Amino acid sequence: MRYSKVKSTLFVILSFIFMTGCSNKKQLKKDKEEKSKPNVIIVITDDQGYGDLGVHGNNIIKTPNIDSFYTESSHLTNFHVGPTCAPTRAGLMTGRYANSTGVWHTVGGWSLLRENEKTLANMFAEAGYNTGGFGKWHLGDNYPFRPEDRGFQETVMHGGGGVQQTPDYWDNTYFNDTYFHNGKPEKYEGYCTDVFFDEAIKFIETNKDEPFFCYLAPNAPHGPYNVPTEYYGLYKDLDEAVLADTQKRFYGMITNIDDNFGTLRTKLKELNIADNTILIFMSDNGTAAGYYNKKGKVTGYNAGMRGHKGSEYEGGHRVPFFIHWKDGKINTPKDINTLTAQIDILPTLADLCGIALPKDHLALDGQSIAPLLKGKDTLNDRMLITDSQRVQNPRKWKNSAVMQANWRLINGKDLYDVSEDIGQVTNIAADNPEKVNEMKAFYEQWWTQVSKDFNEKIYFKIGSKSENPTTLTAHDTHGKETMQPWNQIQIREGKMGSGYWSVDILEEGTHEVALRRYPIEADLSINTTTPKITTTEIPGLEKNIPEGKNMQYTKAVIEFEHQLKLETEVQKDASSADFVVNLKAGKTKFFGNFVDTQNRSNIAYYVYIKKI
Repeated sequence: MRYSKVKSTLFVILSFIFMTGCSNKKQLKKDKEEKSKPNVIIVITDDQGYGDLGVHGNNIIKTPNIDSFYTESSHLTNFHVGPTCAPTRAGLMTGRYANSTGVWHTVGGWSLLRENEKTLANMFAEAGYNTGGFGKWHLGDNYPFRPEDRGFQETVMHGGGGVQQTPDYWDNTYFNDTYFHNGKPEKYEGYCTDVFFDEAIKFIETNKDEPFFCYLAPNAPHGPYNVPTEYYGLYKDLDEAVLADTQKRFYGMITNIDDNFGTLRTKLKELNIADNTILIFMSDNGTAAGYYNKKGKVTGYNAGMRGHKGSEYEGGHRVPFFIHWKDGKINTPKDINTLTAQIDILPTLADLCGIALPKDHLALDGQSIAPLLKGKDTLNDRMLITDSQRVQNPRKWKNSAVMQANWRLINGKDLYDVSEDIGQVTNIAADNPEKVNEMKAFYEQWWTQVSKDFNEKIYFKIGSKSENPTTLTAHDTHGKETMQPWNQIQIREGKMGSGYWSVDILEEGTHEVALRRYPIEADLSINTTTPKITTTEIPGLEKNIPEGKNMQYTKAVIEFEHQLKLETEVQKDASSADFVVNLKAGKTKFFGNFVDTQNRSNIAYYVYIKKI
């Protein structure tokens, strides 16, 4: 009896040891697999075109670090994005055509990524990666559109589409600015690009022992072309026949990026993680200032392409894309000439990292190019489309390019073969009617797909526990084209605007509504001036930042459509015009305006709505 009990106890102990051992082995195997997953870093610059690199034939610009990276990377030589920044980023983040995601503009309420879209950061976070985003987001500054709402765990980013735009922190100049650290304003010392690279490197150092995804998106070389004097100095003595002054600044910003890129690569090697890190360098659209052709006077370089930022021609959307991953045997120079696009990156990274797409992800438009990187071309006959809408209501065929291999159908009319005519000079549509019809038929199918949600508004949430008060800026109003005052220069100058915000009142109740001429952090009264900022004060500025104009407002008016309309006088020395209102729950249009001494109405540049 006693022997039986001992035997039984021994069996239990041995079983426990065996099961514990198995469990530990499984955990060790899991830990090993997690550790072996590659890190991923995407460096995406802003407004740097295909020709704005030495390695692409530009013999003026200084980009030695990126040029060196090129010699250790695969290059997608026929890689395309949107002709402007927010649509490119929407496509990159989701693997879907930007027009389907609600992002076809850079302002005007159509640069907000729809709530139901899933992002690269969602994908990596769900796969156990640590995720960080640094620099430019440009897919919404309010809940639930912010990067920290879309899968990013650590962020240091500016507001809007660029430093010094309307949603950005007031009086940012690119130097010693205040950015949003996990959504909260925080002061940083240094030049913007240096700050974003430094913060990304800190994130990498902190997470070097676990797989991480780092999205490093400097706002440079987007305008205004504010640049440290030492980088401007590299180009300032060049003859104006070679580079215009703005281009000298633009090139200086790119060389500063290049230096930071070199620092990043050095740090990866020091941390002993370079070999198992997928590192991507790309940009978001064609050049903004690298190439000028004004009245026949050409300065700069565009690799022979026609068009620049915003254009449906090749120079508007063909951009550099270099990828390196030594452990994945992507570390020798190789040109891949197959047609590819930013919508391919999400499925490609899922393949390369061996992880699943984000939960509840909508239908992908991109395809994995992992086979291409391994020498197998499975995408040779595909068609892709890029377009530049930048309107409230997208229009069929507007600024569009249907692409297949080297064929380009522009605006549904003109056909080019860019393998023989990179400058898109000779229209060969009449000689190739079958190809034109084939590409037009593809566009028709595409338009049916992407246009089905065009009339579905995207709403700011009012009264959410995740964001209360809600800050609205003129950058995101729906209204007449080009009427949104989208940057702080326009705010200072008193640009006139009109329109409304689409808002969703989450809960009926009392709300405070405050209209401001300046943002709350400026701490300025409605009817006051604010001093200009000069190039003497900040030597790296491209030009003086103008004085803030006294708009001489006399009253403020708010309207929640189908609910209420109220007005109040603007009090002397008041910093805001305040209302306390009871609002019903539901989706509506909100109008907020000031009226001046001449009875002219102007959009309130900043509005704060708080659920009490």
